[in-house]
Amino acid sequence: MKTVISVKVDKDVKDAASEVAKSAGFTVSALVNAYLRQIAHTRRIEFYAPEPMTPKLERLIGRVEREVAQGQVSRTFSNIEDMLADLDR
Repeated sequence: MKTVISVKVDKDVKDAASEVAKSAGFTVSALVNAYLRQIAHTRRIEFYAPEPMTPKLERLIGRVEREVAQGQVSRTFSNIEDMLADLDR
């Protein structure tokens, strides 16, 4: 049995969500149904709120990108023991 839920949503939010849903081949209704099923199944409510880019974060990312470009990165490791041994040097 289906039921109808009416909610008030900002038009910009609804339009943006509709665009994302459509690009993935879904309707907003299908996404809301999927989210409600997830809540019912997991008994958890989860939200994702992207962290805004701050000037400090931009500087840190720039520093890391420069270090990577200059080859100032550690080598890759296939196990934790090798990584820890490298740190001890």
